[in-house]
Amino acid sequence: MTEASDLQRERFRLKETIVTITAQERDHLEAAKEEIAIQRGLLEEFIRSDPFFLVTLEPYELPAKDAPLIVREMARAASAVGIGPMSGVAGTIALFALEAMIRAGATHAVVDNGGDVALVCDRPILMGIYAGPSPLKDLAFEIPPGKKPLGICTSSGTVGPSISFGFADAAVVVSDDVPLADAAATALGNAIGLASPLSDSFHAVAVPGVTGALVIRGEEMALVGELPPLRRARLRPELITRG
Repeated sequence: MTEASDLQRERFRLKETIVTITAQERDHLEAAKEEIAIQRGLLEEFIRSDPFFLVTLEPYELPAKDAPLIVREMARAASAVGIGPMSGVAGTIALFALEAMIRAGATHAVVDNGGDVALVCDRPILMGIYAGPSPLKDLAFEIPPGKKPLGICTSSGTVGPSISFGFADAAVVVSDDVPLADAAATALGNAIGLASPLSDSFHAVAVPGVTGALVIRGEEMALVGELPPLRRARLRPELITRG
């Protein structure tokens, strides 16, 4: 991701959540960190009452309205693509943190939760696509300025600790609905076979709300829908959020 001299950046870890937060003001970063702690607490409390929520790989029946909003959003987004609710946890936490920064006055803020990104920007951003062992490197989306939150979320069968049943080096989904972008990226990654045509996988994200998707597997790449322009940009390893 590109940097500017007026931006603050911090790597923050709370248990399994590891995020890189970028914003204009230190207060914005603190707002994000506080919100992450709050939302994780609500989620953990719910899981203690219903451990099935944590482990199921199937759609979870939408919780009652008195369940925490983070739980309802995760279940909603994951059910839309036919998988378990924890598939949307990183993107949902990123969105809550971003919204907290916006409430604190941020007009340029990025929360990268292990490759699941929620952002709002008042200037263009180059966002690199990390595809692990793939030779397709130094690719980035050029994100135009926008006032509404945007989700750009990535799943991988070769990078990171998250569960994936597919063979993608990167399965990326773009959506204004950040929890959906995260869950859909997981579903897309699961659909990538070892040798089947990449385009066959896009049925997994043919749902309302998904703007576009991109898949990288080895030397192959496929795209569908509307995506930000792709540019060449040298990736900086220190800006990759990973545990």
